[in-house]
Amino acid sequence: MKNKLLALGVGGTILAALCCFTPILPVVLTALGLTGLLGVVYSDAVLLPILAGFLILTGYAIWRQKTQK
Repeated sequence: MKNKLLALGVGGTILAALCCFTPILPVVLTALGLTGLLGVVYSDAVLLPILAGFLILTGYAIWRQKTQK
């Protein structure tokens, strides 16, 4: 389970970082036909807390892995 938690944390962090710092989210939402969501989702008030949450999850998974050895 700990490897799954770490994989989720790292994968989410990478995805959130890509959406924060590159224009990948508008391209994906446009391809899906969901351009109406750009004003709501594509803002720093939404993406940065998601990035912070995944960073905390990654740190917790690493800490948990080290303490269980």
